[in-house]
Amino acid sequence: MSDKAQPDEAPFDETQSGEAPEAEAAAPPAEDKNARAGIAAARASLADVRPEPGAPKQDAILNATGVRRAFGGLVAVDVAHLEVQRGTITALIGPNGAGKTTFFNLLTGFDRPSRGEWVFDGRRADRMRSYQVARAGMVRTFQLTKALTRMSVMDNMLIGAADQIGERFWAGLIPPLWKAQEAANRAKAMELLERFKLIDKREDYAGELSGGQRKLLEMARALMLDPKMVMLDEPMAGVNPALKQTLLEHIKNLREEGMTVLFVEHDMDMVHEIADWVAVMAAGQLITEGTPDQISADRRVIDAYLGAHHDAAQR
Repeated sequence: MSDKAQPDEAPFDETQSGEAPEAEAAAPPAEDKNARAGIAAARASLADVRPEPGAPKQDAILNATGVRRAFGGLVAVDVAHLEVQRGTITALIGPNGAGKTTFFNLLTGFDRPSRGEWVFDGRRADRMRSYQVARAGMVRTFQLTKALTRMSVMDNMLIGAADQIGERFWAGLIPPLWKAQEAANRAKAMELLERFKLIDKREDYAGELSGGQRKLLEMARALMLDPKMVMLDEPMAGVNPALKQTLLEHIKNLREEGMTVLFVEHDMDMVHEIADWVAVMAAGQLITEGTPDQISADRRVIDAYLGAHHDAAQR
């Protein structure tokens, strides 16, 4: 139980009736109302978006144009245009080899495009390195988790913090310059580990965590940067069923906190449960976009991705 005062623990005001304080305590903070209104507006705006590849969005946080990546004669990615609506959860689906992870790598600075450009939150991002992309507010996780297995869970969290003063040579020699920031980073890491149910593992080596726990750690570490957009590459891959619902709730919570989520996933049940919008890739290209229901009924998607799984479900 948190040490913060709960509504029924608020000091009693004798100038009011006994019911008034309870009614006031029950009212959500104004910022929560505004956040929920913003989320609802972002999701509602998608109702007017045409289900077609490259469809323009009302408030796109990511806008990519002409993104191409070729390896010799093999074109892995050739996306003409994609916009991601701010404050929503967008799924990027497609068959194996469709170019989804390569596209992720390009957008986040882990690979360089053959050509193309993209703007993130008003800033040109296609020339940024991966650490610059992260500092700009776009963070990602990987299909194969990148936890530093020989470091503790807590240390994994702390290296995710941005712009640490103690990493600078001369500043590192003067503890008063970095002690306060380190304490703040540690407090933030503790809060996130508590939220992701990893607090009891904080002193364990990351290599001792289960596959699902590593996914949780990677997501928690990404939040150390207070991102505007979180990109998740197959977050459910290798996760046991007991942890899947927990991960789903964490992803939905990112949206509730005002972040934008773009994730790669093959599990269509998960896509239907949490995605506001779906973009579909096949053979490196974006072939369509739409709501989960629109995508599931699209013959191009059925042919390219869902195939026999969809047909079997209809019988």
